[in-house]
Amino acid sequence: MELSVRIERWPLADAFTISRGTKTEAVVVLAELSDGTHRGRGESVPYARYGETPDGVVAAIEAMRPALRRGLGRAALQGAMAPGAARNALDCAYWEVNARQAGRRVHELAGLVAPRPLVTAYTISLGTAAAMAEAAERAASRPLLKVKLGGGGDDGARIAAVRRAAPRAELIVDANEGWSPDSLRQNFDACSAAGVTLIEQPLPEGRDEALAGIKRPIPVCADESMHDRASLDALAVKYDAVNIKLDKAGGLTEALALAAEAERRGFAVMVGCMVATSLAMAPAMLVAQRARVVDLDGPLLLARDRPDGLRYEGSLAYPGEPALWG
Repeated sequence: MELSVRIERWPLADAFTISRGTKTEAVVVLAELSDGTHRGRGESVPYARYGETPDGVVAAIEAMRPALRRGLGRAALQGAMAPGAARNALDCAYWEVNARQAGRRVHELAGLVAPRPLVTAYTISLGTAAAMAEAAERAASRPLLKVKLGGGGDDGARIAAVRRAAPRAELIVDANEGWSPDSLRQNFDACSAAGVTLIEQPLPEGRDEALAGIKRPIPVCADESMHDRASLDALAVKYDAVNIKLDKAGGLTEALALAAEAERRGFAVMVGCMVATSLAMAPAMLVAQRARVVDLDGPLLLARDRPDGLRYEGSLAYPGEPALWG
């Protein structure tokens, strides 16, 4: 296989804020594989939370060039690279080029049924209670809103304001590791009062022991604590659900296996994304077919998406067409 790889920058429609900071663009890495006739692409998002950088991800992908030319396949790729954004880009590119070689769609190659449209969450960025209420009011007709919290002592006011602005929407919360053991009870109570149905990663990864000893009135989902199947052993008594992201798992291959194993162990499955284009969402849509919660709204936050991007009708996301991926 011949390889090309590059960094792309996609401006956001508005600034996007979580507990760790604010971004104004999506920085993605695009990998392309070709056998001379067929082409496959994969998009990943280097995640600074795990020490990844765009240049570092490009370098990790470039380091695989000799092995790719020698015939390294997708199955061997899983052991040749660690989970993360670099392997995700190559893995997804492999799925597409292999599908095109076989004259089939990726879901057929994976033994899956044809994907159907899914309702995705729409994210309300972290801000003041008033700003978040204004954003929620604009999105109040959407059936599922994901509310970013973890911004300090005002989280109770924030979620209450969002609920008033969007009284009929299902609300899930993502604290992005921004709470502490001392604030858990207060924040759980505020979320319960607002009718929240799921809370993502309230405590920092590796410092979440308090979740095992507290009554959880709302299901709690591991996000930053969830990577690949090796993560599951440590989550059982602390979490009720897991958020699977291809960039953390290291590609569609591991994400599909992870979803099946998580379900076998009794976890509810959520499928999420980084802020990225539809090229990153298309493979995630295949995993999302079995998810309790789908959060694949990344392209909706961009000022523009790729040509032939996913079609969104409100919060309904349609599977990608062959011109995009797969």
